[in-house]
Amino acid sequence: MKKLLSKNANTINLLMTLLIIFFLVNMIISPSKFISQSLNGISAWAFNVLPSILPFMFFTRLLSSLGQVQRFTKPFGKFSRKLYNCPPISIYAFLMAILSGYPVGSKMIADLYEQRSITQDDAFRMSSFCSTSGPMFIIGAVGIGMFKNVLIGYLLFISHFIGAFLNGFLYRNMTVTNGKIKIFNRKNSTKESKNTQNEVALSGNDNLTTSNTSTKIDINDVVLSSTLSILSVGCIITIFFVIIECFAPIFNLLPDSIAFFLEGSIEITKGCIDLSTLTNLKLAFVLCSFVISFGGLSTVLQSIILLKKVDMPIKLFILQKFTHAIISLLVALLLMFLL
Repeated sequence: MKKLLSKNANTINLLMTLLIIFFLVNMIISPSKFISQSLNGISAWAFNVLPSILPFMFFTRLLSSLGQVQRFTKPFGKFSRKLYNCPPISIYAFLMAILSGYPVGSKMIADLYEQRSITQDDAFRMSSFCSTSGPMFIIGAVGIGMFKNVLIGYLLFISHFIGAFLNGFLYRNMTVTNGKIKIFNRKNSTKESKNTQNEVALSGNDNLTTSNTSTKIDINDVVLSSTLSILSVGCIITIFFVIIECFAPIFNLLPDSIAFFLEGSIEITKGCIDLSTLTNLKLAFVLCSFVISFGGLSTVLQSIILLKKVDMPIKLFILQKFTHAIISLLVALLLMFLL
């Protein structure tokens, strides 16, 4: 078994090495083309992501550091437990994620876990519905900016929201042990909920949490954390713009709808930009709903980096994003008749 795992690891390392060499050779052959794509990636980050995400990252980090969030989310306790088997604070994380967009939800989950407000299993379940895009990108950038159609923006946001809301329900009875995903029954689910509540002490220790965290707020730490997070997002977006350019000769052989969809599965912003140029508006709308909810490999990597402290299994997160995308696409199929 160990030999088999070692062999698989060596194979993966070899493939990654060859892929990286492929990227480097492409950049050496056509440096001006890839410099241009790097600038396009930086521009997409600076004008579409940075203005809307950075303020949310700063204020959500600051708000969670105050230790008052648990008190305001207490009324949602029964709802969050019955629907998602998560603590009340998960509703706050969901609202902030759906308002601000990628990758704020993942950043909040990591912060809450680091502050011991949620358990690791809570973090795993929350990532199924708290990793979302936001209205500024979906309605503003995609609907108005790319499609030149505000109705498309609103319908995309509705399908994305419903997709996230329902996706969390799929993983409510999930737990991860030694990297293996397990599904427990309702009786065990009830016990798990009680154990989680006792562990993080959300119900009875609000005052203690407030007193402990309110004296440890460090503005410099909040600023540094937010800045490093948004810079890592910009770096990943730029790199994936370059990666898409490397595969451009292959994409050019495919029909536009498939090529643009594959681009979106790699980098969400570029994919949405190109999908908006399709003449078949309904097809573009449905494909965009999938791309936005999946987020592309670029967004997946951003989230995985932010969730590093949680030890988020990559396969699980990709599965969660895929099911979210499928649900959103099905909702979009029902909504496209309104176009």
